[in-house]
Amino acid sequence: MTNKNHCRWGILGAAFIARKNWQAIRDAGNATLIAVASRDLSRAQAFITECQSSAPHASVPEAMDDYTALLARTDIDAVYIPLPTGLRKEWVIRAAQAGKHVLVEKPVGVTAADVAEIIAACEQHDVQFMDGVMFMHGRRLKRLREVVDHDVGKVRNIATQFSFMSDDEFQRSNIRAHGKLEPLGCLGDLGWYCLRFTLWAMNEATPTHVTGRIHTETQQTADSPAVPLEFSGTLSFADGANASFYCSFTTTNAQWAIASGDKGLLQVSDFVLPFSGPQTKYSLTRSEFALDRCQAHMHEGRQIEAIDEPSSNAPGSQEAGLFHTFSQLVIDGKIDPHWPKISLLTQRVLDACLVSAKEGSRVTSLND
Repeated sequence: MTNKNHCRWGILGAAFIARKNWQAIRDAGNATLIAVASRDLSRAQAFITECQSSAPHASVPEAMDDYTALLARTDIDAVYIPLPTGLRKEWVIRAAQAGKHVLVEKPVGVTAADVAEIIAACEQHDVQFMDGVMFMHGRRLKRLREVVDHDVGKVRNIATQFSFMSDDEFQRSNIRAHGKLEPLGCLGDLGWYCLRFTLWAMNEATPTHVTGRIHTETQQTADSPAVPLEFSGTLSFADGANASFYCSFTTTNAQWAIASGDKGLLQVSDFVLPFSGPQTKYSLTRSEFALDRCQAHMHEGRQIEAIDEPSSNAPGSQEAGLFHTFSQLVIDGKIDPHWPKISLLTQRVLDACLVSAKEGSRVTSLND
């Protein structure tokens, strides 16, 4: 029976991203972390010891070395699964079969068919499913909905970039460059966010056509497929709007998004991971061109707005909001179908971009 005030959590896997969410569970205000499982008990214990020293929970979570045993526990309501994409489908389905609500890292699956199977299992067992895109749960994004709808106006173009500069060791040994564990490479790890922002800005309309291009790729081992290191794509929508995105493991840190409409231009310089500080920001630009005889002037017309919202690692941050939103659904006994729907749409668009890239950037229909 779920505690009426708290959702009780377990974590399957001791991945790096789980360290951030360790604190997010604590900061959610309606969540309690019960246990962390790894295939190696010492790794689970080391994870707990390190995280507890940095962001202590009131009760120290238990270390476990068996995912199945964690799923069988009656004192856990929901699980967070940061396991590699190549392993994810099996454990999400097993969690659903065990009656656990599931929050999963992105990309959700290797293909949209995988994601459809995952969602069907969660629906069959009446559990909530959600992916771990944190910016969807921030205060800033709620404000940006109003900005896009009323101040940007009819959206004509969206452009996004999410990238970071990796080194040779990353390409040799990091899981995100491993073709069997993370077959979608930078497209899955980084492009997912670009696509999600675009779909969000378009009120989750399905693109009619997309293109994709793999600029560079890497192959970690002879028996594992190559994965994209650098990828770009375009999306076209039925109302005439279009979008472009770029993601890369070989380009300097960038995480910007721009939405242009018939009224204004929205710019967010840190749409995925807000820059450190007590506020999140965005800008709205309405430039004006003035011609006075032989003199021409372009007036910037840019306003920077700030929202009282901590960037990370605090109550009220977007990652705490992610776990608060999910936990409240569990506590209230309500299944919100919006979250699996947007996950599946994101994966469908990602799949189509990859198909296009592998076929010489062929224009690919979402109805293909």
